[in-house]
Amino acid sequence: MLLDFFYDLRRHGLKVGLQEWHVLLEALCKGLHESQLTSFYHLARAILVHSEADFDAFDQAFASTFQGIESESLVLHEALAEWLQEAAQLKYLSPEERAAMQALDLDELRRLLAERLAEQKKRHEGGNRFIGTGGTSPFGHSGYHPSGLRIGGEGGSRSAAQLAEERRFREYRRDLILDVRQIKVALRGLRDLRREGSRDELDLEATVDRTSKNAGELEICWRAPRRNNLKVLLLMDVGGSMSPHAQVVGQLFSAAAQSKHFRDFHAYYFHNCVYDQVYEDAFFTRPLPLLELFARYGSRYKLVLVGDAMMHPMELLHEGGALNFWYRNAAPGIERLDQLASHFERAAWLNPERPRFWTHTTVHAIRRVFEMFPLTLDGLGRAVDHLVRARNRTI
Repeated sequence: MLLDFFYDLRRHGLKVGLQEWHVLLEALCKGLHESQLTSFYHLARAILVHSEADFDAFDQAFASTFQGIESESLVLHEALAEWLQEAAQLKYLSPEERAAMQALDLDELRRLLAERLAEQKKRHEGGNRFIGTGGTSPFGHSGYHPSGLRIGGEGGSRSAAQLAEERRFREYRRDLILDVRQIKVALRGLRDLRREGSRDELDLEATVDRTSKNAGELEICWRAPRRNNLKVLLLMDVGGSMSPHAQVVGQLFSAAAQSKHFRDFHAYYFHNCVYDQVYEDAFFTRPLPLLELFARYGSRYKLVLVGDAMMHPMELLHEGGALNFWYRNAAPGIERLDQLASHFERAAWLNPERPRFWTHTTVHAIRRVFEMFPLTLDGLGRAVDHLVRARNRTI
């Protein structure tokens, strides 16, 4: 339909070039049309029309392309609303059913998934066997199963053992300003001032002291200047259950990226748990293996991890248990976290969830490796104090 719109504009005499068309497509990708036909009309006219004299031609082309589309969308909307009203209700399991389902391991889940893919010929919802939605089958999404393989969509109870879909998350922003100033103030406490370099700064106190001891004969003393030696490595959980916390994590990332108090600062992404590698982007297209991470960043870097620490226990504690269906981690995630804690002298975990929700099995396991603090200004202050004064726990 967009291509038809382009040719309709040209047929009505508007000189729309590829450059303007590309700008319009980019604006659509950014959601500037707000998914509304009226907003798309104003957006397209602002980008494609260069003279008020062409407004009438633009309106004719627009009407030619999109006439009747609103009535069609209303019919679709009504059909969707009717279907949603009839959707199967989420079924909750008895303790016996939960125990039987939890007995499935990853290899068995993968084998069953291959069988279901070969058998299934149509859509399913509310069931307990095939790949569908809103049921108790171990395959699909928006349902309930304590150890399932989520395929697309949203989770019903945040208990998927693995996820079979392409991982594309939104990166945390560097330019947020709300409350960033307060976070910057809290991060100042991390400063690690040391005297380094050549002795070219006058040490006034030492000069006075030595001169006094020399009975008034002047003896000038020099010292190396104090420089900030603070180096910070930030690892951030992104996507999934962290999506509701994107704003506050973005504020932390903005404050850290803009801070003038760090000699060196680097940030990477992971999802749920760190496995054999971290990523430079939230699309997970630029991996950095942990061995290279350890070689690049020495033990004196202060390590800060941000995440809710909530996942299926299999994902944290089992080899090959990573959430991504196509990714096979060589060691359990908890072992990789142990390695991080052993490599860096000082580390802290910031959790955006409130402490009263830190009851999950995986949260307890991670708290045995890292000191965990809530991602609030008070929690951040305590984390800063920990990073300055306390070494990591002995693993």
